[in-house]
Amino acid sequence: MKTSIKRSLIGLAASAPLAGGLAGCGHRHHEWTAAPLRAEDAAKWRARLIERAGKELQLDDAPRVKLGLAFDRLRERRDALAGGIADPRAELRAMLGGERFDRGRAQAWIDRNADALRGNTPQTVGALADFYDSLRPEQQARLREWLDKRGHGRSRS
Repeated sequence: MKTSIKRSLIGLAASAPLAGGLAGCGHRHHEWTAAPLRAEDAAKWRARLIERAGKELQLDDAPRVKLGLAFDRLRERRDALAGGIADPRAELRAMLGGERFDRGRAQAWIDRNADALRGNTPQTVGALADFYDSLRPEQQARLREWLDKRGHGRSRS
């Protein structure tokens, strides 16, 4: 397979979570904006998630710290995937705005996403692995059960 085709497929796969996230937020316009999450809101969100996971999994201090690092890496990855584009929908509209689809602009967007994925993947995987490996076997089992239970759609709790 040609390198350009591989890169396009990787980029398309890389942008799929971004597009899915946008689609998932599309029905709740009153909560979602194109503006990036403010630092204080991101810190509140992070603290809430760590607290909730800590209660669910009965985490000690060390796994909580590792979970916080994993969240930080995932946030960095998410920000890198955004690629500095403030409004991804406007970017897509720009690609569709002319008589023909702007292939060059789309390819550049996909290439940026592929580069972002390749750039921090080892750190992200390492942080997630460190967190999971720090859990006791019963906590690991509880996490798997929780993911199985919640893996079929968004949680409303």
